[in-house]
Amino acid sequence: MTKNRVTGIFAALAALLVLAPAAQADDWVSKWSNGHKIENKEKGHKLKFGGRLQADFQFADVDQEVATEEDGFEFRRARLFMSGTVYGNVEFKVQYDFAGGDADFKDAWLALKQDWGKIKIGHFKEHFSLEELTSSKYISFLERSLPVQAFAPSRNSGLAFEGKNGDKFNWGVGYYYDADDFGISRSEDATNFTGRIGFRPVYEDDGAGMFHIGIGATVKDYAGTTRVRVRPESHFTGRYVDTGTFAADGATNLNLELATVQGPFWAAAEYFTSDVDAPASGDPSFGGFYVQAGYFFTGESRAFKTSSGAFDRIKPNANWGKDGSGAWEIKARYSTIDLNDAAIAGGEETNISVGLNWYANPVTRMMLDYINADVEDVGDANFILLRWQVDF
Repeated sequence: MTKNRVTGIFAALAALLVLAPAAQADDWVSKWSNGHKIENKEKGHKLKFGGRLQADFQFADVDQEVATEEDGFEFRRARLFMSGTVYGNVEFKVQYDFAGGDADFKDAWLALKQDWGKIKIGHFKEHFSLEELTSSKYISFLERSLPVQAFAPSRNSGLAFEGKNGDKFNWGVGYYYDADDFGISRSEDATNFTGRIGFRPVYEDDGAGMFHIGIGATVKDYAGTTRVRVRPESHFTGRYVDTGTFAADGATNLNLELATVQGPFWAAAEYFTSDVDAPASGDPSFGGFYVQAGYFFTGESRAFKTSSGAFDRIKPNANWGKDGSGAWEIKARYSTIDLNDAAIAGGEETNISVGLNWYANPVTRMMLDYINADVEDVGDANFILLRWQVDF
């Protein structure tokens, strides 16, 4: 990204910040609601802009047979975004991530609102996997679990249809091209057809009592080859299980989700299978699952957003300050992945994680994870990860 392009992005955001207070005098209202928002209800215009910053530390103890890892620090995410609605029926979002020394697209889409839902066009997350669709601002561990990293397609460029029916049911389906970090795809052979349904037979007390079931599928066409590899739930590291690149025509990935919230307790689990169309390698099948749970000993409930069927922002009962201590959460996770089948020997890994989250207020939190990663027939790796996060 050129210096002028970066400067232009920041100049546009600065202009919005300057113009927001002046807009209030012209039937516009500028307010803070866990982000800076400007709204003109009469004309159906809404604008929100902000970002997130995640600063991570790693402390590692790894068997030499597994890898050579070091302690370190990184800005895991450093994002700026603008989103909104114009004329009441057209939504949009543009988001850049500056972490890693460049500026990549994360979201760049528009949506046409209909009575039944939305038609969405651009670069965004495919409808697949509860943990993948939960924003990195709201996931309970620093990184998503092993099988989610391996089998959830995340963001690509395409066309999707999505909708909901009250708090009980949500759905999404779309057709996507595999795209680079700027949403560009130049191969018509690398595509995904992806869909997901979420159903909540129980949804009470604004989600404080909730049970969720989800099913997802993605049918993938490859441009001749594929590769599956996964980091051990720490972004600092290399990949400990890796199929290497092999010839393949496509794959079908299936996903089953379960989640519940019962007052201060929550739990979630997902199971994944991936059947690869690779005759030269014996058509291997890979798989994995995770189970995770948490408990707020300050009494909060983990929030759930029914329109997307994903977990949402935690709001402490009492923010940290003169009269409050914020929200405190303990957590544990078990996740596993198997990339050995037919002629492919990508390895097996099982992770056990425990940790603690402190939510100082709705937009600020500290996260502490301990991870033991066991790579079968190779060795172990142990990590302590610490994150400071703020979004605005």
